[in-house]
Amino acid sequence: MRIGVDLGGTKIEVLVLSDDGRELLRRRVATPKNDYRATLQCISDLVTAIEASVGEQGSVGVATPGALSPDTGRLKNSNSVCLNGQRFKEDLERLLKRNVRTANDANCFALSEATDGAAQDAEIVLGVIVGTGTGAGIVVNGRLLVGANAIAGEWGHNPLPWPRRDECPGPPCYCGRHGCIETFLSGPGLSDDHRRATNQVLSAREIVNQARQGDRKCEASLERYEDRMARGLAHVINIVDPDVIVLGGGLSNLARLYVNVPLLWHRYVFSDRIKNALVPPRHGDSSGVRGAAWLWDEQADDR
Repeated sequence: MRIGVDLGGTKIEVLVLSDDGRELLRRRVATPKNDYRATLQCISDLVTAIEASVGEQGSVGVATPGALSPDTGRLKNSNSVCLNGQRFKEDLERLLKRNVRTANDANCFALSEATDGAAQDAEIVLGVIVGTGTGAGIVVNGRLLVGANAIAGEWGHNPLPWPRRDECPGPPCYCGRHGCIETFLSGPGLSDDHRRATNQVLSAREIVNQARQGDRKCEASLERYEDRMARGLAHVINIVDPDVIVLGGGLSNLARLYVNVPLLWHRYVFSDRIKNALVPPRHGDSSGVRGAAWLWDEQADDR
């Protein structure tokens, strides 16, 4: 059996898959706050308890915020800052007494949807997360594209392309720069943009709901959001040209994105015809943890 672990900022989810992809067991607990050692122990305890209940040991794959540095083996670029600089993979392997595979959470999402999800059998898949943060993963012929620096797909920390005058230099990002795509297309980014435009403090969910009820200010915020997503994705299409783009995260539930964004990105894609598909995830919030479990089916080197 395959065990997938999704290490999030607020929750740790563990999923057990059979060889044919059937879900056997799932558990979810709160992530210890700002405590690296407690987080490791929590994952170890969950895996141990699940294996005891099933009566079988499985492979373990973990979806992490951030990525392991190929040079140091330490975690980097995580918005759960207590993980940064830690030898996460080695430390967890020591606790579990076996090899563990890890990948960025967006990579795991992309791998899940490319393996048995909305982009199954597609040659090139871009899995995009638009939730609390913004990231992406790339799968080519069933294999994760990791990159020389283990940052392939870090879409959210590029600048918003074709910026308009009022979008420069852009909002500050936790990475230390301004105007990153994440500051516009994450859930908090949508909320902040609406506040700047209207002086109203609303969550992304509230903006969506009020736009549905005919609120013009909220509708305008969503229209700006869609144009920015179209620009951001067009930039990736011009470089990678994925067959399928799968959206994940909380904002992926916004059905209008799948209609409006492809109507807009033709202004920016460098092609006379655009065949790229933009689709919702098949596995929803479960995709990241499923992708972690599938890491042991993916033929990349153990990292």
